[in-house]
Amino acid sequence: MVDKKTKEWSGCPVRFGMSQFGDKWSFLILRDLMFKGKHYYHEFLEAGEGISTNILASRLADLESNGLISKQRDAVKRSKFVYTLTDKGIDLLPMMLAMIDWSEKYDVKTEVPSDFIRKLRRDPESLYQELRQGLAQESKDK
Repeated sequence: MVDKKTKEWSGCPVRFGMSQFGDKWSFLILRDLMFKGKHYYHEFLEAGEGISTNILASRLADLESNGLISKQRDAVKRSKFVYTLTDKGIDLLPMMLAMIDWSEKYDVKTEVPSDFIRKLRRDPESLYQELRQGLAQESKDK
């Protein structure tokens, strides 16, 4: 157990969360896994966000070591790796949905399909369950 007097411990849940996934590149990788069906290194690299190869490799390794994603050899092309969300990663879905809702409300440039945002605001639990089931199945299939 970490001594509460050290710099490492603050007891703050926000600080812990930020230590697990708290930079823009990690969030964008999680977004791509959750909402854009991306699972391969080259797909993340070509997502249009401008991430460099060294940052992408570092963030994928961090997300994997923190238990948010898993990395497996592709069943067909053994030289490739497939990245999927773990249960711990899928559990970030409510936070990501809240971030989407908040961003759509306050950023005029945010692009969210109108049917998605309508469903999110009308029946968030139903949307959450639908997305969660899809992500869980996707992780099993890969």
